[in-house]
Amino acid sequence: MENKQLFYFYVLLCADKSLYGGFTNNLQHRLAAHNSGKGAKYTRNHRPVKLIYFEEFPTKSEALKAEYAFKHQARSKKITYLKQHGVTV
Repeated sequence: MENKQLFYFYVLLCADKSLYGGFTNNLQHRLAAHNSGKGAKYTRNHRPVKLIYFEEFPTKSEALKAEYAFKHQARSKKITYLKQHGVTV
């Protein structure tokens, strides 16, 4: 049985209600890193963070494209995207 690595695009809700999008190949590890202050520079000052959404992708490239598309939208568009995927912000 082949063990394929998956990649994830994820969205965090920060303590100040801001949204952070990222990508990883290990969601639990990345979330722990964000909450310990060892994640992204942005989330260090916006802790604690909560994972509110993620998508799985078979390639790193696809996950990065999803992250890029999310990050380059206005907050209102991000909220609309999340609502379309069943997430209430």
